Amino acid sequence: MFKGLAKRIIPCLDVKNGETVKGTNFVNLRSAGDPVELGKRYSEEGADELVFLDITASFEERKTFTDMVTRVAEEINIPFTVGGGINELADVDRLLGAGADKVSVNSAALRNPSLINDIVARYGSQVCVCAIDARLDDDGWYCYVKGGRERTDRRLFDWAREVSDRGAGEILFTSMNHDGVKQGFANEALCQLAEELPIPIIASGGAGKREHFLDVFTKGKADAALAASVFHFGEIPIPELKRYLSDNDINVRL
Repeated sequence: MFKGLAKRIIPCLDVKNGETVKGTNFVNLRSAGDPVELGKRYSEEGADELVFLDITASFEERKTFTDMVTRVAEEINIPFTVGGGINELADVDRLLGAGADKVSVNSAALRNPSLINDIVARYGSQVCVCAIDARLDDDGWYCYVKGGRERTDRRLFDWAREVSDRGAGEILFTSMNHDGVKQGFANEALCQLAEELPIPIIASGGAGKREHFLDVFTKGKADAALAASVFHFGEIPIPELKRYLSDNDINVRL
């Protein structure tokens, strides 16, 4: 018998200059198609949510970015999280107005942690997803900013605890070591996050086969699993993945 909330399967659209891209360890990006078409496909295939990240968000691209969010939102009927270049409440207003259900903050939250409190106070914790890009370096897990280009002095578990204490509704944790390598998720770190924190943890980085999703829910104790290339390039169809998980006693929405 299934217990607890259903585990979520979440495709991620990393968008640069209006097209979906995918890399390995945050570099060597290649094109993966039109974000609007992909979003529509995932919604129809039974994805539980969709995440859209403008990975090189900058001021010049803002308008295109907002228009793209609107176009994707019009084609889907599942919860929609948008991130990239969110620095203040006006950015959150703009994206929620464009059709996002939640926003994902990362670099800006590390620079200005009270942004999390501000978003939660105005819109509620369910709107605030804090994305954490971290890498296991020789001296432990550290958080990175600017699309993984710059290391901070913040340690993963300390920052995750602070994010939770400030009221964020969820944490989207990407292991940079595992990103795009397709050898499985960072289950040890994920399990520690899940056990230490009271909020849902979305796992990102490492999906390569169906078994990796089973492992991330059982060993990693994640609440949701996010992936990109295995979905974009048709390596793992979402309906097939969900049937496999259900057959292995994972509670998913079929």
